[in-house]
Amino acid sequence: MLQRLPVPEAEMDSADERLSDDRHIESAYQTIDSSEGASDVDDNCPYDTDSTNGQTIASWFDRDIGSFMISFGVHLIAILILAVAPVVIQPEVLSVVLKSEPIPDSEVEFDINTEVTYSELPNEQIGSNSVGEMTSMALSMAPIISDVSDIPAPETMDPQLNANVDMSLQVREAVGLVQSKQVVRGMTGVAMSGTQGAVDRITFEILKSIEERPTTVVWIFDASVSLQVRLQEIRDRFDQIYEELGIVQSATREKRGRGETEPLLTSIVSFGKQVDLMTKNPTADINEIRKAIDAIKIDSSGDEYIFTAIYLAADKYKEVRVPRGRSGPERNLMLIAVTDERGSDIQALERTVGLCNKYAIPVYILGSPAPFGREHTYMKYVDPDPNFDQTPQWGEIDQGPESIIPERVYIGSEQEIYDEPIIDSGFGPYALSRLCYETGGIFFTIHPNRRFNGNVTQSEIEPFNAHLARFFDPDKMFRYRPDYVSEAEYLKLVRASPIRQAVLQAAQLGRVDAISRGTQRFVKTDEVVFANQLTEPQQDAARMEPRLYELCTILFNAEKHRGKEVNPRWLAAYDLACGEALAAKVCTESYNLMLAKARRGMTFKDPKNNTWVLSPSNEVSVGSKYEKEAEAAKEIFRRVAKDHEGTPWSYVAERELRRPIGWSWKEAFTDL
Repeated sequence: MLQRLPVPEAEMDSADERLSDDRHIESAYQTIDSSEGASDVDDNCPYDTDSTNGQTIASWFDRDIGSFMISFGVHLIAILILAVAPVVIQPEVLSVVLKSEPIPDSEVEFDINTEVTYSELPNEQIGSNSVGEMTSMALSMAPIISDVSDIPAPETMDPQLNANVDMSLQVREAVGLVQSKQVVRGMTGVAMSGTQGAVDRITFEILKSIEERPTTVVWIFDASVSLQVRLQEIRDRFDQIYEELGIVQSATREKRGRGETEPLLTSIVSFGKQVDLMTKNPTADINEIRKAIDAIKIDSSGDEYIFTAIYLAADKYKEVRVPRGRSGPERNLMLIAVTDERGSDIQALERTVGLCNKYAIPVYILGSPAPFGREHTYMKYVDPDPNFDQTPQWGEIDQGPESIIPERVYIGSEQEIYDEPIIDSGFGPYALSRLCYETGGIFFTIHPNRRFNGNVTQSEIEPFNAHLARFFDPDKMFRYRPDYVSEAEYLKLVRASPIRQAVLQAAQLGRVDAISRGTQRFVKTDEVVFANQLTEPQQDAARMEPRLYELCTILFNAEKHRGKEVNPRWLAAYDLACGEALAAKVCTESYNLMLAKARRGMTFKDPKNNTWVLSPSNEVSVGSKYEKEAEAAKEIFRRVAKDHEGTPWSYVAERELRRPIGWSWKEAFTDL
């Protein structure tokens, strides 16, 4: 801050004198200017006016040179003083510290329809390295696989949440947990027919944890009405859980002596549209735990902020990992969430994964299976109060997809897609499964009607469960695990493979309309009326053909790269999409040609008949080109059914093989 300094009186007097001299000089210059070009000279001028010899200027200079030099010197000294003063007299300097939050990385815009450059080399980072004999789960790409995930503790516990998190979970040194360095991932797609099996496995995980060190377990319950049955099942199991754990606690106390910290502490959290902490502090009192669960109120908002709940729980109890003043972990921390949907706040996934990874907090989720290639399923709802109508109702519920975006190409009329059976994907919803996978936990897919030897009808579905018509053996599904990576990494993997690029480009076209393969009747009363009846369906087919051609072009342009794709999930998705696209194209185009044939004229063999019926047929009779394409589509379906037996892709391929691709005209009689 600059301050005005006081000027001494002597200097003020000097300044006045200098000001007078300056005015005198200015007057002199005005006189010189006015004298230039003047024809007559004023007789009263005090200076010599002989302009010829320049005596006017010279006289003035000789007479006032002394005062001019004095004035010049005074000005020069004043300038030097002003220049040196700031150096000699240092003003007080204000130190300004700028504080700002790190600028977040810009979000990757997920747009598959972009110009890309493909590598001719095969991608080595595709697929799962899980061992074949592992059952009931799909494991990670880790070089070292264990039946039960070891939960590592990080070398350092920096409490700053803004620090960068190693999302790839590179080698981390475990403090007192593991001796060797290894990449550790969680498990997904661990299939369970009921809550009991999942809780028993959770009990084992808790036992394993408290054998290593004291453990705090946070149970996070979905408060929606559809989870009340599952919540009650878990509550009823708590006695057995903590009876089993109590044995370990007692033995641990004997080893450590009295006065030591409790080996197991439990906290209860509920979530819906808001997150509620049901226990003030973690407790070892089973009665207090029961009361906390009983106090959970039903949330009917329809919102399920599970990622927010997990994040807040991890943030609240993260200090138990490395309390201040200690060099190593004091307690293990486990988060166990119970839900039946994918969550309403998926945008919080990345920060939740980051926080849990930072403090080595595994997340276990008792959830529901995701539908194959779909976002929604239909849940059977029966009023929990027996005094009300017990008629089953079916409501749409968000439980998928199993991948970051649907990797499924849907072709056909809207009604056809609606009627297509919804089947199990073999995994849970992508975001929740990735959270478990990244943090070293387990995602349990629970469905009470799970069986692998046939289809499941709607009438068999128990209340508060989604109708999935078919389930698949986890032993066969482990090779088909989705890519549990960030959007940026997923897009990178897609762009590295023309096959993946083609699948997602085709999927992003949305529902591609095609002719329904149902029987159609055309009554022929006269030629004009009959021709008019054929016009509209022909126009519909013509309208659909360009989209089907575009779809086939996208898919089959990548066929030359098929040998470079090694991931069985993407190969199955690509082959199935090719077969479905080609079959729909042949079906729609041959339908158009069959209508054109009828317009040219057809004669009834039986004169009594007056109706032409266009029926689905295994025969394609409109030309050898379409006959070859139909056979090619069937061959693709047969390959998918064989190469990916026991998977959702094989199930759909076998279903397509049973559907006729061509058409045939049959005559019939309609009583008018």
